[in-house]
Amino acid sequence: MPKQLILVVEDEPAIREMLAIALEAADYRVITANDAQMAHGRIIDDKPDLVLLDWMMPGTTGLELLRRLRRNDITAKLPVVMLTAKSEEDSTVTGLDAGADDYIQKPFSPRELIARIKAVLRRLGREELVDPIRVDQLDFDPVSHRVTIAGEAVTLGPTEYRLLQFFLTHQERVYSRDQILDYVWGGNAYLDERTVDVHIRRLRKAISHNNYDRYIQTVRGAGYRFSKLAAD
Repeated sequence: MPKQLILVVEDEPAIREMLAIALEAADYRVITANDAQMAHGRIIDDKPDLVLLDWMMPGTTGLELLRRLRRNDITAKLPVVMLTAKSEEDSTVTGLDAGADDYIQKPFSPRELIARIKAVLRRLGREELVDPIRVDQLDFDPVSHRVTIAGEAVTLGPTEYRLLQFFLTHQERVYSRDQILDYVWGGNAYLDERTVDVHIRRLRKAISHNNYDRYIQTVRGAGYRFSKLAAD
């Protein structure tokens, strides 16, 4: 089986070299870029399995590049791990909401970095859903990546899309925030559980047409469930 290819996007040469050495020691193939423009070209030409993307770079930031990738059908599902010195909760949510699959703060250990990358690749390597799911007039089509309610398109961010997929494929069961984090963010124990609450609120708002938000139920002291039955 070919080694997986990681693109490291980092403007600091010393950090870029350190990341490349750590990844190669973990048996990954590595290519690098020192800015967003070079990174985008390498993504199109080399088709990496994952991008390790620094948030703060001169010119186009990593966050801006991430948003560009998510707007393009070709790169919309490319796994991206953000690398940043930012530590505020709002910054974490911003990165995840823009479509990052994980978020790691500097300083970090190479061991932690490799564990997080493996978790993302493992999660995204699960068998993909191909059959559409219908709940009343809510239609979820994983092939076209479209969600509609009563024929009207629903706009979802990448994280809300994964959350909805999780709920639709795990109906009528209560899941804790930790379990939801494990599925949607790949077992990322470094994220605050409140991150789940933030994205649950956004998902509810997005599917509030015809009151479909009522299906995502809060179970006090336990977590959340997706159910067509009335809440307890």
